[in-house]
Amino acid sequence: MLALIMAGGKGSRLRMGEKPLVTICERPMLSYVIDAFEVAEHEVVVVASHRTPYTKNWCRARGVTLYEAEGLGYVEDIQAAAEDLVEAGEPFFTCVSDLPCLVPEIITSVEDAWHRAGTPACSTWVPRDLCEEHGCRTQYTETVDGTPACPAGINILTAGDLVGPQEELRLLLHDRRLVFNINTREELALVQEYLCRKRIP
Repeated sequence: MLALIMAGGKGSRLRMGEKPLVTICERPMLSYVIDAFEVAEHEVVVVASHRTPYTKNWCRARGVTLYEAEGLGYVEDIQAAAEDLVEAGEPFFTCVSDLPCLVPEIITSVEDAWHRAGTPACSTWVPRDLCEEHGCRTQYTETVDGTPACPAGINILTAGDLVGPQEELRLLLHDRRLVFNINTREELALVQEYLCRKRIP
């Protein structure tokens, strides 16, 4: 399954340049996400834009497949990339580029749950309490399976009509590795400690 890694936004809240290239343990955040999907045996395409020229150069230098979107917005860039790269009716992953604790096992578990559900789409969520426990901000919350939860940033969609919402599995994952969707320097410091000291189980 194709995996679109979204790396076309400004990342202005972090104020450290292009967010996909912010380093953790001497590696760009983007590289962790790419590696996780490749080890899980998915084809990776990084979706970048004019807002992230250094990210595009980094991908070209390393032979990472690149799709140049217009940078109109997260959803708009997904729609454009899917229209050009994925055949109608085929599923594909989308994932944010600032999820450095993502591992292949999580990707596989999401795909397996989606297959069992038989829905066109799957969104992933983590409990809000788990985010707060690890010092992460919770900017958006919905109730999933009776639990206040925050989006984890990894999803499955089916190509074709992406204008409206697709029937989806809302998958609640009690996994602390998914709470680190990095938007602030405080969250970056937390994940630096988490990864660099090898505290991920």
